[in-house]
Amino acid sequence: MRSTQIPSLGYALLGLLQKPSSGYDLRKVFSSTSMKTFSDSPGAIYPALARLEKAGLIRGSIEEGSGLRRRQVFRLTPKGLSELKQWITRPVTQEDLVWGQQEIMLRFAFSETVLSPAASINLLQSLETALKSYIDALREEFEVLKPMVPASGRLAFECGIRGTECLLDWTHYALATYENEGNRKGSPS
Repeated sequence: MRSTQIPSLGYALLGLLQKPSSGYDLRKVFSSTSMKTFSDSPGAIYPALARLEKAGLIRGSIEEGSGLRRRQVFRLTPKGLSELKQWITRPVTQEDLVWGQQEIMLRFAFSETVLSPAASINLLQSLETALKSYIDALREEFEVLKPMVPASGRLAFECGIRGTECLLDWTHYALATYENEGNRKGSPS
């Protein structure tokens, strides 16, 4: 259970604020990178920043910019960093797989810079365990439903199973990548 109710956008902002940034800088990240799934609208970003600041997870300060411009720059607080670490390291649940695969990948994307490669590996191992259990449950459900649903329903369900299996395959690939990179770093030059 999260210590505070923070939506994915809030965690994305906390992760990006490992480097102090203005609201405008953050909006540019959301509009010009693969993080486009988050709104870059001032009506989304600035209220989210205000909620994070009110919760004591970030702190904003006015800094002089070029010329006469001043801008508010936000930084993670120790409490914000702690919350970000807790979010990244919590075990992956079946509920995460059903509703939050994008959030799992966001956690993974920040895991190494916020914590360490070991934290990334731990998150991948948690994901692997959850996926294996979830795929088994999906296959069991599919066998029960198969005779009762039309072809379109069966095929849609199979698509979900196959997509989940692909995520498991990628998880194995990611774990092998960490293992191979660790072996290379440990080998003599």
